[in-house]
Amino acid sequence: MAAPKTYLNYVGGEWKAVSSELVEASINPANRHETLGYLQLSSVDDLNEAIAAAKDAKLAWRRLSAPARGEFLFKVANHIERRLDEIAEMMTREMGKTLLEAKGETARGVAILRYYASEGMRKIGDVIPSTDSAALMFTTRVPLGVVGVITPWNFPVAIPIWKMAPALIYGNTVVFKPAQETGITAALIIECFHEAGLPAGVVNMITGDGGVIGQAMADHPDIHGVTFTGSNTVGKRVGQSALARGAKYQLEMGGKNPVIVAQDADLDLAVEATISGGLRSTGQKCTATSRVIVHSEVYEAFKMKLLQKIQVIRVGSGLEAVTWMGPCASEKQFRTVLSYIAKGVEEGGTLLCGGGEGRGQGLENGFFVEPTVFENISSSMTIAQEEIFGPVLALIKVDSLEEALQIANDIKFGLSASIFTRDISTMLTFMNEIDAGMVRVNAESAGVELHAPFGGVKQSSSGSREQGQAAIEFYTDIKTVFIKS
Repeated sequence: MAAPKTYLNYVGGEWKAVSSELVEASINPANRHETLGYLQLSSVDDLNEAIAAAKDAKLAWRRLSAPARGEFLFKVANHIERRLDEIAEMMTREMGKTLLEAKGETARGVAILRYYASEGMRKIGDVIPSTDSAALMFTTRVPLGVVGVITPWNFPVAIPIWKMAPALIYGNTVVFKPAQETGITAALIIECFHEAGLPAGVVNMITGDGGVIGQAMADHPDIHGVTFTGSNTVGKRVGQSALARGAKYQLEMGGKNPVIVAQDADLDLAVEATISGGLRSTGQKCTATSRVIVHSEVYEAFKMKLLQKIQVIRVGSGLEAVTWMGPCASEKQFRTVLSYIAKGVEEGGTLLCGGGEGRGQGLENGFFVEPTVFENISSSMTIAQEEIFGPVLALIKVDSLEEALQIANDIKFGLSASIFTRDISTMLTFMNEIDAGMVRVNAESAGVELHAPFGGVKQSSSGSREQGQAAIEFYTDIKTVFIKS
């Protein structure tokens, strides 16, 4: 068996080793004894080289027509599609989600690239009537320049692509810093950009410690915009650094997403959506269902159906066809989830199921956590307020829609929220009064279509939106042009 490979940085169209030779192992979370490869621990000097390459490439890339840039994105999409099974399998081995989910995510990345490739044919401005009859006035959009892309480990294909694709189609060059936990998956994606023949320096990738590389990227004067997805603590530092020097920043920082189950809800539908939204990907989604707010009239019936369904969930390696839920993505995340479960018990929550490490044949060497459900949870408890990012659901009983909305909004986050009801008035009240950037009715809280704006309110986001045509607002500036004859 060949020794695990060390994956290099991609700078100026070439794969480059860092001078320090420091590396970090990428571990299979389903089997902590399997090393998949090594990622370089880059220095600020390595980052500076990548930024310089992106800076050198930006003018020629900007001068290409948008349709010509789109042709490159179409080529990247084709290369990823050709390698879909390979990339998906590495994603599963590297961060644990099931192979079915990994294939779906990789296919989504292909679709996002093709969507933004087509954006190169859309308008980027408007003609504005001038008070001077001898003048022409219009707006156009211009790229920021060099964009820093900092991404998490939970969606190692979709999130980088939904940031890089709009950045590129609108004429920016990119320096990409993926999460170390999924750096190999990121390298496979960048290989596809390389195979598509993008000009040198248009896309660059640097691996390394986020506190070193991510912070230096946010501070660098030649990074004109930073798009970040990750924790609130790190995101705020990135935003403050970019703001201090006048650079644009875009932050997506998580959620504590509620599902409200009204007394007239289709309980079977609500249960299926709660489980899918809360436990798929081991709950490691910023849009995952975390708080389940159920009307007292249907609480017991909903709880019984929920527990029956959860009891049959198969936990195991994501590469096994029978597995429904894989491991936590890393030992750190595994320990974090278990600590929150312990906190829930300590604060008086009642465990209905789960609550411990996954046990059984094939689970002993992985970072597996049992699907966990609490009840007797108040809104003030830690597990009802803080993002856990694991397979933990908190049931909260209420007596009215007004009480449900008050609890749903009693949180610092505001990313996604859903309700299950047949009543139009209840739907409208929920849509109008819920504090969330994405509102879903009779559907799980997780997920959004790739051509729709994605983002939250309060501390979930910095205000701008990702995906769809809304992405142009971040990746470009408006230029107003006045021409006098």
